[in-house]
Amino acid sequence: MLRIRACSYPLLLLFLAAGAVVWLLSRADLAGSAMERTQGSWSENILDDFLCKKLIKRRDGAEVTWYHAANSKTKLNEAVHSDVHMIEADVLLRKSGDKEPIMAHPPQTDSDLTLQEWLLEVSLTDKGIKLDFKSLEAVQPSLLILQAMKPKIKQVVWLNADILPGPGGKAKPVDANEFLQAVTTIFPDVTLSLGWTTGWYPDKANEGYSWEMVREMEVICKVLSQPVTFPVRAALVRQSWSQLHWLLETSDRYSLTIWAGKDDLYSVEDLLYVRSNSKKCIIYYDLFDPQDRDFKQAIAQEEHKRVQ
Repeated sequence: MLRIRACSYPLLLLFLAAGAVVWLLSRADLAGSAMERTQGSWSENILDDFLCKKLIKRRDGAEVTWYHAANSKTKLNEAVHSDVHMIEADVLLRKSGDKEPIMAHPPQTDSDLTLQEWLLEVSLTDKGIKLDFKSLEAVQPSLLILQAMKPKIKQVVWLNADILPGPGGKAKPVDANEFLQAVTTIFPDVTLSLGWTTGWYPDKANEGYSWEMVREMEVICKVLSQPVTFPVRAALVRQSWSQLHWLLETSDRYSLTIWAGKDDLYSVEDLLYVRSNSKKCIIYYDLFDPQDRDFKQAIAQEEHKRVQ
């Protein structure tokens, strides 16, 4: 029988207590790192993020509101003081002087707002960030600024580029391989917004997203590990729904962000069709009024009918 001398009891208790403290600290470290991964991750689902902040009431992409082209100090000030959830802006490289990343949309080549100033301002809010890159040259310098500011940026970040030619698109796509390599090397957890260049013309028949287009996108995205949202043009969605629905079904990492040009013609019925034939948590609607207002009213009317 093992005998423990009385004088060794205090040492034994001290040893056990020390072990317990070490175990508790290790568990706290694990919990803390897990918390950082889930709460601070730039790839967190925006619905989960906004629900946690009590900014929306349910996991429904139609709940999320957007501010477009916050590319000047005036526009950004308006955006941060509004009740929108996501702020979108365009990033270019200034052509003269220091060639730093600025907030501007082609054909503009200058701005009163740099990317660094923009990020500092938005980081003080609870709004999500969407940065749209129109050219590859602005990507790497912008990523370095984002990397330096990452400790300050606690909200969800989306990085957008049109990487493939799409229906009616005339603009040159951003090189897919170079864009994805640059982004995923520095930010393997960021949410990607990957689209097609498109055009819409009121005086002619507009083609939709073809099978070739969506299959090419699927080949590119299936090797990625982070969430991907596909920005698609509202005026072309209904006629392309078979193709886009197929693309969504290929991975649970995928979602759609339906957007519209100011002069695009499309119907609320087309949007309601998409909504009724997909999961509400994977379709976002980045629209202008009056279509956005009419769409939200139609949703409310449908929900009212269901509860009667």
